[in-house]
Amino acid sequence: MRHYNIPIFIPELACPNQCIYCNQRYISGQISQPTKEEILEKIELHLKTFIKPFEVELAFFGGSFTGIEIDKQIEYLQIIQPYIKEGIIDSIRLSTRPDYITEEILDILKQYNVGAIELGAQSLCQDVLDYSQRGHSVEDVEKASLLINSYGFELGLQMMLGLPKDTIEKSIFTANKIVSLGAKTTRIYPTLVIENTKLANQYKEGNYIPLNLEQAIDWASKVYPIFYNNDVKILRVGLHPSESLINNSELLAGAFHVSFRELVLTKIWEEKFQTIKPNPTKVLSIYISPKSINQAVGYNSINRNILNKKFKRVIFKTIEGLNELEYKYSLD
Repeated sequence: MRHYNIPIFIPELACPNQCIYCNQRYISGQISQPTKEEILEKIELHLKTFIKPFEVELAFFGGSFTGIEIDKQIEYLQIIQPYIKEGIIDSIRLSTRPDYITEEILDILKQYNVGAIELGAQSLCQDVLDYSQRGHSVEDVEKASLLINSYGFELGLQMMLGLPKDTIEKSIFTANKIVSLGAKTTRIYPTLVIENTKLANQYKEGNYIPLNLEQAIDWASKVYPIFYNNDVKILRVGLHPSESLINNSELLAGAFHVSFRELVLTKIWEEKFQTIKPNPTKVLSIYISPKSINQAVGYNSINRNILNKKFKRVIFKTIEGLNELEYKYSLD
């Protein structure tokens, strides 16, 4: 059965402060908050493109959903209920802040068929959170995660790479902490410098240097396996390519690439293949899961090209029964 998502962006709604890196209006490509009519129109447009049989999840992203006044939350959630009752939409996903989770809130979300709650943790190192002016603590993330799990929601914890004060060691710590908090899903975002943010001012003043593309790929390639090996589903690696990011109209600096996830997986596979001892007289056959063949060959066939220099010839073959980061090989 095909799985589809209908994203509804609510930029910066209810955020108590603006983090130094954040300008959701440019990131999402949406300036105003959606009306009921706009939400219904978007749902109908998406549904027309879906191929049956399917399951559908509607997601409220962009703002701190549970920070909205209760009546407004219910109003948004009620829009979706007829679709859920008819079996057209299966569940609702939303994103919010760790310090906007209470039992009262979770009771309401449960009543209105919310299935998954994602928290913008970003880092689980307090100095990184403080410098980024997140306005919440590591303890807030821990408490909210425990509460969400106790209610039976699917917990998602998002993280960012390369925030001010961040290091590769701190990012690896954050990834492991996300696993220990019981997250079922995650998103990995390299920090970007977006116009009209406090971070943009720091960048222009020379007080902040973001990760370049190579560095961000390297960092992400270290945290990705932590999640994969612990059965935490990685929903996204890199920001969704809105028009303003693609044409650089609001992106000042940072590791943005429309194929960022593919580049990360290419790097992971490159490092895996380094353990195969070169032999220019032999033909190397590599057996890969069908789901991973493109990433193993590499972005623009980079991994194939590297191996071709070390062996007489390289052949990639698909084989069932292997996980997405597993391979076998033979030399002939």
